[in-house]
Amino acid sequence: MLNAVIRFSLQNRLLVIAFAVFLLGYGSWQAAQLPIDVFPDLNRPRVVVMTEAPGMAPEEVETLITFPLETALNGASGVEAVRSSSSVGLSVIYVEFDWGTDIYNDRQIVNERLALASEQLPQGIRPQLAPISSIMGQIQIIGMVSDPEQTSPMELRTLADWVVRQRLLTIPGVSQVIVMGGQRKQFQVLVNPDELLRYGVTLHEVKTALQESNQNTTGGYLKQQGPDEFLVRSLGRVQSVDDIRQIVVAHREMQSIRLSQVARVIEGPEVKRGDSSAFVRRADGKGFEGGQAVVLTVTKQPGADTRRVTQDVLAAAPSPELAELVELAQQRETWLAELLAAYSALFQPPQAPRQAKVNPTLPLITAVSVEEDAPPLSRECLESWRQNLKSLALRFRETLSEC
Repeated sequence: MLNAVIRFSLQNRLLVIAFAVFLLGYGSWQAAQLPIDVFPDLNRPRVVVMTEAPGMAPEEVETLITFPLETALNGASGVEAVRSSSSVGLSVIYVEFDWGTDIYNDRQIVNERLALASEQLPQGIRPQLAPISSIMGQIQIIGMVSDPEQTSPMELRTLADWVVRQRLLTIPGVSQVIVMGGQRKQFQVLVNPDELLRYGVTLHEVKTALQESNQNTTGGYLKQQGPDEFLVRSLGRVQSVDDIRQIVVAHREMQSIRLSQVARVIEGPEVKRGDSSAFVRRADGKGFEGGQAVVLTVTKQPGADTRRVTQDVLAAAPSPELAELVELAQQRETWLAELLAAYSALFQPPQAPRQAKVNPTLPLITAVSVEEDAPPLSRECLESWRQNLKSLALRFRETLSEC
């Protein structure tokens, strides 16, 4: 058999060489496309069930939520182990399946068991499945820090929740982005008990009015002559704090009592149960600098290429607003340099021309200097030239500040 293979290869040299070149090229292309991971996938297919129960103690969470869900999930098809953790207002259940099972089929099995156990849970409690992730999937931690005088911690957390996190979730391979730290924005209604007694309004009426006011309703449509139809809608969605203040809480003596009459409505931070911080090494390599920050933890999907996902996350981390501001700042420095050079050339005395050197790192008024090898000027002429340049520079700076 081996002699026949050698004989065939010698008689068909070109065919064998072409086949070897094809295999070499195809193998190199496949090697470049292979996914790269830092660690192998060491965990079995796992489905995480998370249930929020605000105000409940760990004992109540374990008795009323965790135990009924564990009882329903035990014995499901393909389930190897069920582990749980009960804390203040939160129940987390880990359902592990056998090796080689389809994660989507496993999630469907868990959903069916949760539907059977939903009747045994307290009212208003709804368990949810966490996104598909892996215990080895934490690939990136991003810290957002700002100057409190320019951007408050509440604004920073809002940007992280509604701009940065939403953008990172659109990257292929990203499973979840967890945001911690900062001040989470809330619309807080601070009820005045004295005003409630004065107007005869109960706290239950205030709560009911807030729950039922923030919604739109439809009223069918109006059919006119011809093909046109007009949709009838009642718009009641809250758009601002003023809209919340104008909510009608109750009616007394044929008069409407608004929320602003019995309470104060403000934008405030949620009560913190923890915080986060970020530190970076200084440029000189001595010590660290940093402090309170908003931290985003990025986890990848099982089987995703860690290197590619990390590169995509780093490329998407800078926000478009930041890139636009950097570009505008660079353009502003260019405009300043060009304007100062033009001003210096415009106001030079004709008998002693000068060449201006612009230093964009210096303040605007002192950014222009005269070359040392230029012929000397009279004190009066030089002073007049500096005053003209100073006045125009100040006017230009005021214009920039107004823009």
